[in-house]
Amino acid sequence: MTGRILRGGDGPVSNWCVPNLITIARILLVPVFVWFLLLDESSDGPWRWAAAVLFIVAIATDSLDGHIARSRNLITDLGKLLDPIADKALTGTALVMLSVLGELPWWVTIIILVRELGITFWRLAVAKKRVLPAGRGGKLKTLVQAIAISLALLPLWVVFGDWVHWVNGILMSAAFILTVWSGLDYLWEAYRPQKKKAPQLRADDGSTLR
Repeated sequence: MTGRILRGGDGPVSNWCVPNLITIARILLVPVFVWFLLLDESSDGPWRWAAAVLFIVAIATDSLDGHIARSRNLITDLGKLLDPIADKALTGTALVMLSVLGELPWWVTIIILVRELGITFWRLAVAKKRVLPAGRGGKLKTLVQAIAISLALLPLWVVFGDWVHWVNGILMSAAFILTVWSGLDYLWEAYRPQKKKAPQLRADDGSTLR
């Protein structure tokens, strides 16, 4: 294991640096998250709460690993590959499980997954040929998605009553609309005539690729 792991500066960076380890941990937490939900058996009990907390903690590390990588110059090709995989695996699995539990229509999950995976694969496919602009609504979409899924997973209706389902429905609708709109906007911005000075390559959530 050669290269820098956490120390900032220049020089070789280990593939086992801290940002990559955080990303890998996020991927490994996905099956644990699913297991917790299955153990709950739709009882909205302790396992459901544990699954929700696990998702919230895992999704919060999305910004952490990217910040560490950029601030300490610990950017690797492996990190660039694994980071979007971890994000889509976590949010995509959560949406699928909500649909499996009958709490989210399958058509909503399918459209969101097609948008997320389609944009990700397309961006990776053309990244070597052209610079892609940042999506204007990407950061907002990512934030609203995280909040909507987190609240949908937390069985707050057990504590506060059924009106929580209305709040969850509104937030998930907002996340759905932003997801579709930001995807279309990202494609539109990518195909507009490019300026002479190309912008830095960015992900569709507006963050600089690491």
